[in-house]
Amino acid sequence: MILSGAEIVVETLIEQNVKTIFGYPGGTVLDIYDQLYKKSNRINHVLAAHEQGAAHAADGYARASGELGVVIATSGPGATNLVTGIANAYLDSVPMLAITGNVASSFIGRDSFQEIDITGITLPITKHNFFIRSVDELADTIREAICIAKSGRPGPVLIDIPKDIQVAKCEYTPAEPVKKNINPSAKDEDVKAAAAMIAESGRPFIYFGGGAVRAEAGELIAKLADKIDAPIGCSMMGLSEIPVTNQRFLGMQGMHGHYASSKAMAKADLIIGVGVRFSDRATGDRTKFSAGARKIQIDIDGAELGKNVDINLGVISDICDFLTKLIDTVEKRDLPNWEAKIEKLKEQEAEQVIPGFLPKEAVEAVTSIVDPDTVIATDVGQHQMWVAQNYGFTKKKTWITSGGLGTMGFGMGAAIGAAYGSGKRAVLFTGDGSFGMNLNELATAVSFNVPLTIIVCNNGVLGMVRQWQTIFYNKAYSSTTLNRKTDFVKLAEAFGAKGYRADDIESFKKAFAEAYAQEGPTLIDLTLDKDLKVLPMLKPNGTFDKLIIREEEING
Repeated sequence: MILSGAEIVVETLIEQNVKTIFGYPGGTVLDIYDQLYKKSNRINHVLAAHEQGAAHAADGYARASGELGVVIATSGPGATNLVTGIANAYLDSVPMLAITGNVASSFIGRDSFQEIDITGITLPITKHNFFIRSVDELADTIREAICIAKSGRPGPVLIDIPKDIQVAKCEYTPAEPVKKNINPSAKDEDVKAAAAMIAESGRPFIYFGGGAVRAEAGELIAKLADKIDAPIGCSMMGLSEIPVTNQRFLGMQGMHGHYASSKAMAKADLIIGVGVRFSDRATGDRTKFSAGARKIQIDIDGAELGKNVDINLGVISDICDFLTKLIDTVEKRDLPNWEAKIEKLKEQEAEQVIPGFLPKEAVEAVTSIVDPDTVIATDVGQHQMWVAQNYGFTKKKTWITSGGLGTMGFGMGAAIGAAYGSGKRAVLFTGDGSFGMNLNELATAVSFNVPLTIIVCNNGVLGMVRQWQTIFYNKAYSSTTLNRKTDFVKLAEAFGAKGYRADDIESFKKAFAEAYAQEGPTLIDLTLDKDLKVLPMLKPNGTFDKLIIREEEING
């Protein structure tokens, strides 16, 4: 059949089982939006308040659903407003397709109104991008872009489509949904080498990250841990893949990780890294990080092997295939001395709990009230770490946060997308600083009656930056005390949402129970003291034998 380029865009997305698109219209995508209007019974479009919010929504949708996230924006500022969202998806390996319009082909390179070289701008932050030069290549390019975004290590792909290409017509032939490229299988020699290293170790530790989440490798990791008698820790991006009820799981490791997890990794003589890149927030001083331990790193992306820390065995493989073969190969082990050391670390961690610490109590209260499959999204800052440390994740794909880029303002869009992706009510933890960056997406949540409860951890400051200023800058609080007069409850009501206030654990529990039971978006303004800290803390480029555990250690 003969279709226009705009029709081909929408038909190909439908063909590829795309159900929901996030975006914002403009001059160079009007033809595409005309087709979205005509085909609204076959594909859903969510109008964001800003293109950055739309990109984060596509990101959150992809993480919560496990499917492709799609975002559309017009040329010029519409396209450049996507950049932060694309970069966020790139650094967290999220499958996303960004479609932008551009000026007509004959106007390219003439500094035309709202012309921008968005393929050039996004080249470093996409897996691949395409500039469409002929309508004949459009459908196959979209299919290829989707395959690239979803295959191997996932990530964002951008397609830039000039306006004349959207109007031009050609023959359109429907095709089957594309399948991901097959990941490389585990090599026998790698499996045998890993099994030999495990057999020689007396203190093995399994450390996994976002790659394990993408591979859905949690059950296999837990099975391997049981067989080789190893504790398990994860990066921040690994949370929710293994339930906190697993007795071997020590939680998040790293700069603000759990004491037992970080210490156990530091004491291990073998670290098995699964889908994790050993970032600086996990290692501290890389030259001294677990210096006495041998390291195995398993990843689908060979560029990550040994990139940040020296490793003894690097494996490029489908994670689940490798773990399955490794489990079948290794001998059953019992390491009572190592078990005893881990139990001691758990006891020491339990002794560090601060009674009446409101952020911890609030996060635990949410855990006890919500359904276990509720998606928990965060922005970036102290609240993010408090949730990562204290939320009781028991279901997969229920943790959505910005890890690699650390994007303040990520939360609102991501939580909206997560609600669509999961089909359930979502909860967003944010800070007054982060929320101020993209609170306009509250209009989106209200307009589409998104089932979402927002918890604003309101301490009147940029809490994490203030914490660093306290420790490293002699309490010189330069530009981190916000002194804003914003009333978040009234703000929520002005947008059309219901607002609540809380300043202690009892008022918070009452407010959250009521807010979570509502149908549409609700917001809770939770007042916190500006000097609360996220602890433990590893100093930048520090070592895990010098973790900051208590407030008095900071003051000292």
